[in-house]
Amino acid sequence: MPEGDTIRWAANRIRPVLEGRVPEEIRTPHPRHALDRWPQRLAGRAVARVEPYGKHLFLRFEGGLALHSHLRMTGSWSVYRVGQPWRRSRGRAWIVLLAADCEVVQFDGPVLELMTEGRTRFDQRLAALGPDVLADEVDATRFLRRLRADDPTRGIGDALLDQTTIAGIGNMWKSEGCWEAGIDPWRPVSDVSDAEVLSIVEQVRPRMQRSAELGPRSLRHQIYDRAGRPCPRCGASIRARGQGDDNRTTFWCPACQR
Repeated sequence: MPEGDTIRWAANRIRPVLEGRVPEEIRTPHPRHALDRWPQRLAGRAVARVEPYGKHLFLRFEGGLALHSHLRMTGSWSVYRVGQPWRRSRGRAWIVLLAADCEVVQFDGPVLELMTEGRTRFDQRLAALGPDVLADEVDATRFLRRLRADDPTRGIGDALLDQTTIAGIGNMWKSEGCWEAGIDPWRPVSDVSDAEVLSIVEQVRPRMQRSAELGPRSLRHQIYDRAGRPCPRCGASIRARGQGDDNRTTFWCPACQR
């Protein structure tokens, strides 16, 4: 699933193309949106802001409308020069926005909706989100308050995936962050101090920020998806096992993560 750094990387590529411009053309090829009339509703409106928040992306148009996207496991945003071949088939495009000789394309949904600005503020799914891990400054007080209100027996690795606690960390960065901080992801939340919890976020933020700037493929994973290989820190064998209600695979070093 694309995590917060991937969404910021997409926003950083989209912003120079769309922000402050009226799209020359908007197409909604996917049958799901055939009757929504988005090209007509957005005609003549400039994109005022391109805003990522956690795993969510908002294209905020003049006149109080916002296009909201969540990519889940399958979706992606891409920017192409006009005439450049697409990496996914055109039949998988949900929306195409043409501006500045570029095509901004959202592929494979699965969450793409046009909302009023008021709804983006009061929609319960969005209002419930925790602080953005990639905000200029993480609201540590709010993050810890939400974490401590959670199930104290829940493993800290699993708890970091809860977007109502902190937004933007997914399965890969929770594994990498716990390893960077030397914290066992299976330790119950009640056994992890505030300082230890914050150290996970403090360790992972610079790497996420670099990924958002240079692209997700620019960084090498330390332990994620490296089960059975030696730990880069101590040489012990990295392990992997499903964790939490969703059974998301956690990678960790049983020797140096305590």
